[in-house]
Amino acid sequence: MKQILSLNSLIFFGLCFIYSSLQAQESVSVSTKSLTGPMAMKLVMKTYNDCTKKGYNVAVAVVNREGRLIAFVRNPLSGIHAIEVSQGKAYTAATFKSSTAKLAGRDFMRDIPGALIWGGGLPINIGGNFYGGIGVAGAPAKEVPGDVDDECA
Repeated sequence: MKQILSLNSLIFFGLCFIYSSLQAQESVSVSTKSLTGPMAMKLVMKTYNDCTKKGYNVAVAVVNREGRLIAFVRNPLSGIHAIEVSQGKAYTAATFKSSTAKLAGRDFMRDIPGALIWGGGLPINIGGNFYGGIGVAGAPAKEVPGDVDDECA
């Protein structure tokens, strides 16, 4: 009987050890990097100034990896629609981690709430880390909607 108890105890403690080893290897959280407000504003202002130098009146938005607005600027001469469109492009680029120009041919995306699939949105990747998206709206199109916005972004 003592041998059975010893064997059962040994099996029990062995299983406990294996279970605790597996738990130690399994992560219970993830780490992400976020843009600071000042860095987001630098990105917005650099993009805004570059587009303005090219003669375009635009709105520029930067969102975090979840698509939430961090920084925004709008030329008062840009159309009022550019506010929501720039944020929509940034949101789409961030949540799909893709250029909105590359998504333009995917018709099924038109039904996704909040997604804008015109050029002008780019994901923000710095040093191999994904941070969010940037969106530009308001520049007149040359060939297709958003093509000049995409050049500015």
